[in-house]
Amino acid sequence: MATPLELPATGLTTGDCIAEMKKLPDGCIDLAFADPPFNIGYKYDVYDDRRSVDEYLDWSEAWMAEVQRVLKPTGAFWLAIGDEFAAELKVLATRTLGLHCRNWVVWYYTFGVHCKSKFTRSHAHIFYFTKDAKKFTFNDEPIRVPSARMLVYGDKRANPKGRVPDDTWILRPQDVPESFSSEEDTWYFPRVAGTFKERAGFHGCQMPEQLLGRIIKSCSNEGEIVMDPFAGSGSTLVTAKKLGRQFLGYELSEEYSRQIGQRLEKTSVGDALVGAENPTTSAPSTAKGRRLKPSTPST
Repeated sequence: MATPLELPATGLTTGDCIAEMKKLPDGCIDLAFADPPFNIGYKYDVYDDRRSVDEYLDWSEAWMAEVQRVLKPTGAFWLAIGDEFAAELKVLATRTLGLHCRNWVVWYYTFGVHCKSKFTRSHAHIFYFTKDAKKFTFNDEPIRVPSARMLVYGDKRANPKGRVPDDTWILRPQDVPESFSSEEDTWYFPRVAGTFKERAGFHGCQMPEQLLGRIIKSCSNEGEIVMDPFAGSGSTLVTAKKLGRQFLGYELSEEYSRQIGQRLEKTSVGDALVGAENPTTSAPSTAKGRRLKPSTPST
């Protein structure tokens, strides 16, 4: 008779996430968040981000199957992915693995990498899956933000608790207060750029703590277990710790793991999340911005 698998202590493990998740018992994780390699040739420490399409999809199915297995019956799985494989991974999750897609969230961000021969990418896809179609955790109170009725129109009919992010083209979200409200499926959070205080510095792909905080607050409770198969910069684990959750993380790179450990050592339960909870109200509008003086035409 096989020995039952035991849940390891909260923390970070250096190793391959598929092999490490296989050590976990069925149905032990409350919330999983994954920001895997996008297979676009990004230069990681030890991972090769240029695989054939078939190899990448087979690998994706393998690690996602382990996530599905270890989720509790009421568990949730959030997946961040780029344009290249968003549709394929959604089909894998729903048709192959039997997960239920509750939202296809679009994360709109500023500071996208400038492109010359196509539109500059300023978004990523974040899928919200649950293991059960009807039984799951969703806490709306901690993630509510002031509505446009409250902030702009002074409407007395507005819910004083705020509102519980839209796929459109927009240049300056803070100039359109009716847009990017919290109940829509397009979320506006600035990308963690190199000059930001939040930047960890050792990993180029870093999720904002406030974005992760919205997910962790809404889909888990204090004391529950949050898992990240691709710890990367460690932001999921740091955010989970700040919010009083237990956490499990896996990271292939020994160097990344070492630096994640340093971040976690400096983090305490109850620490404030870095960044503005509602960036559209904290960022200056165009009307309040500074303008460049028109240049004098050369003669």
